[in-house]
This record gives sequence, C-alpha cells and structure tokens, in this order.
Amino acid sequence: MIELTNKDRNQLERLNITIEQVDNQVNQFINGFPYSDLVEAATIDNGIVRFSEDEIQELVKQFDEDKKYYDILKFIPASGAASRMFKNIYSFVEEYKGKEIPENFLRKEKIKLDSIENFFLSIREFAFYDDLKAKMAEDNKDIDTLLSENRLVEIAEALLENDGLAYGKLPKALLKFHRYKELSRLALEEHLVEAAHYSTAETENGVIAQLHFTVSQEHIELFKKAVEEVLPSYEKMFNVHYEISYSVQKPSTDTIAVDLNNEPFRNNDGSLLFRPGGHGALIQNLNDLHKEIIFIKNIDNVVPDRLKPSTYEYKKVLGGYLFRLQQQQFEYLQLLDEGCLTTEEIDEIMMFAKEKLMINIPNFYETYNEIEKIDFLYSKLNRPMRICGMVKNEGEPGGGPYWVRNCNDEISLQIVESSQIDHANEKQEAIFQGATHFNPVDLVCATHDFKGNSFDLNDYIDHNTGFISKKSKDGKDLKALELPGLWNGAMADWINIFVEVPIITFNPVKTVNDLLRDTHQG
Repeated sequence: MIELTNKDRNQLERLNITIEQVDNQVNQFINGFPYSDLVEAATIDNGIVRFSEDEIQELVKQFDEDKKYYDILKFIPASGAASRMFKNIYSFVEEYKGKEIPENFLRKEKIKLDSIENFFLSIREFAFYDDLKAKMAEDNKDIDTLLSENRLVEIAEALLENDGLAYGKLPKALLKFHRYKELSRLALEEHLVEAAHYSTAETENGVIAQLHFTVSQEHIELFKKAVEEVLPSYEKMFNVHYEISYSVQKPSTDTIAVDLNNEPFRNNDGSLLFRPGGHGALIQNLNDLHKEIIFIKNIDNVVPDRLKPSTYEYKKVLGGYLFRLQQQQFEYLQLLDEGCLTTEEIDEIMMFAKEKLMINIPNFYETYNEIEKIDFLYSKLNRPMRICGMVKNEGEPGGGPYWVRNCNDEISLQIVESSQIDHANEKQEAIFQGATHFNPVDLVCATHDFKGNSFDLNDYIDHNTGFISKKSKDGKDLKALELPGLWNGAMADWINIFVEVPIITFNPVKTVNDLLRDTHQG
C-alpha cells in the first residue's frame, strides 16, 4: 500500500477515486500486464462470418422490420483532440518559422499523399479551405498570394492557432471533413446524417434519432453550439427529431502516474498526477446509458453522401444479425431459466452457442450432468452481445480478431492490439501475422438481458488487458496506465461475434491529408 498524505486523500475524495484503486494501479505498474495468449487467428473458416448477397438482403429486411421493437442509440467517442491529425504541419512550422522556405519546396506535380508539400499543393481541395481563406482575409491576408510567395508558415498557423481556425486545438468532430456543392460538413454532421438512416425509432411524436457523443469537458459547449446550429436543417431534411446527449470521461476513471521507480508521480505543487485512462474508460459512459441496442463508430470514420449507401446497408446487416441471434438467445435462455429441458434441447442450445454465438465449448463440458450443462449454458448465454464488423487486412493499422486463451484457460474470440502481443515469441508473432482481417471499430451492442434488465457492463471487463506507456511532464519521465480498451478488454467477456464487412465502410482520418483521399472528396 502506498503512503498517502491527508492532502492526497482529499484529492482522491474529490476525484471519487478509492485508495484501493490507486494501490491496484501501482501494483499493475510494478507487475506489468500479461501478454495476450493467442491460440489462432480468427478467419472466415473459423470465427468470422461472411454473408452471401441473399443473406445480406434478408438481414437488411429483418433490421428494417424489427427495429421498431428496440430502443436504438448511436454512440460516438468524439473527445479526441485533432492535434495528431496535424503533426506534420506542426513539425513544418517548427522547422521553418522565421526561416526562408526553399523556392522549389512546392513542386508543380502532386507527390506523396501524406507529404507536407501535398498539403499545400492541394489546400483548395479541403472542405475547410473557404473558412481558412475568409479567416485570413479578416487579417488582410490573401491565401493565394501567400502560396505564391512561399509564405506557408503563415497559412499553417492560420489553420492551427487560436487566432485563426484553431483546428489544432479542436476535436475532430468540429472539423470540416467534406465539401458539397452548397455547403461543407463537420465530422459530427456526417454522423447526424448516418443516424437518420438507421438509428431511428417511430414514436407517437414522429421519428426520432438518438445519438450520444463523448466529449472533453473543455469542448462540450462548443459541441452543443455546433449541433444547435445545424440540427434544424437536418431535422427538416430527413423529417426526424434528433435526441442528442453528451457525456465526459469521468475523473474517477483517471489513472495514477508513477515515476520510473513506480512511486506516485507528483506535480510541482506536490499533488498526485492522474491521467485519462484511455478510451477504455468510456465503458462507464456506455454503462450509464442503459440503452437496449447501441451502435458504436469512431468520429472520424465517415464518408460523403455518395458513398454512404454501403455504410447504411452494412449497419443494417450487423443490426439485423444481432436481432436474429438475440431473439433465439432469449428463447433459449427462457428455457434454461425454467430448467426442465430434454437432452435434445440441451444439445440444440449447445450447438447454437458453439456455431452461432462462437462460444468455445471446452472438452470437460461432456463430463457434466444435465444440471451442470444447463448452468454452464445459462452463464455463457446470459451476457451482453456485440456484433463486430471486420475488414480484410490490407495493411491498415488496427486491432485484429483472434481466438485467445485467458488466465482461466477459457478460449474466446477477442479483438487484440499489437501492443498486447509478445512479438519476441515466434509462435505468438506467427499467429499475429496470420490475421486476415482487422477491426475498424464498427460495432452494434446488445446490453439488456432476456428479462429486460440492463447488464452491469463492469462485470465483463478483463482487467488484465490494460497497458503501460512512457510519457513525460515538466521535463520528467513518467509511466502512464491505460485501462482495458473499449472494444478490447473492456468488452472481453461479452459474447463476441465477428462479421466480414467491405473495406469501403472503413475510411478513418488519421492525418489531415487523409481528407484528400477519393473516399473523402464529395
């Protein structure tokens, strides 16, 4: 147990963090996290479902017909700052501020997509260009003149800094992603458009679309203002009423930082340093919603209208498949709850769990008597469920689907990140490299049980799947702790089902130049 002062204890009380949490986190720094134990990669032949065109149409139809029976919400993690999108531009400013830029810096032909040169050569193609030009004009600066005179640092600063568009300080949600003939849309607006096509419910007061954004405390008012400005036009356009809610990452999910000797890191004023626990902390935000069906998609994975039909179709495929499986799951749970089953019924439920819910049935299951089999199947079926879209691996970064053995010797489907792998272990590395698909964070989740009660999602976290990273503050090195990721360890003990979806449904914006890709040009 670490030694705490009265000041420390008061700080913990304000943050709603317990001493036990801090002790556990310090112990995790000391002991580290175990690597994932990969059994094999999940593939189309073993663990990933691929639908035929006829099945796709059937599932879309099922979603459209059945969604009226469900309370559906779209959940968008949107608190991440956009600063990393502009890393190359910040580096450029740092290198050339106050210096002369070479005359041939901007070549006539376009070059490497993610190059800083291509950013300036293609600047008129960005959806934010008109705003940038207008903002600079307020300071009597003409962007075309600055481009011709190679005064590129001034353009970069006008884009990034607070006295310009402040794009380097804003979250991705509040950046203009796509340009259309009459307007340009923020990333969050594209999610409003999407939600109107699948995250809706018919009520006595008309059609509603529910969305929930997780935002940082410093940006919440900007979020609300941006949404209020655009909402009326989308409600009119799609004849829906939007119900928008927000939450911030709870201070109680922050994790303590330690120095390189695993002693609590202290700020200059002597207080303990706590850092955000990563997106895995958002499982608490998700848990608080108590919604029946929740679609999850990252804020930057959106496309212009011309490419949205594929997104709508596969969202409905994932949702329709969830409805289909859950309806059968609930029917079987009702039988298991009553307890009076024949041997044939038990076998039928076991095969459903194995073949449809991808639940590994251990060899010792066959040694159980009927009551033990019923108890086993009940415990395995009575859990939250998620359907995860998986894209063929074409070199993009992202967690992959694997069969994984946990500390209790249980094997299950999991999404595993590279940081969780022991790459020095040749066998594990071979399995890791054998993945045919990766996770684009395209999920639909069912969080109620067969009696209509909300699951407590805290009960299904694998706390052994966090990770430790090295950071610095005030010139001092420290170690930071991230909680189990939202779609990794935070959902590890859910029923996990992987479905192949096309690459066109995955179009993230990691760098500003990604917006120059064809999939982000209107």
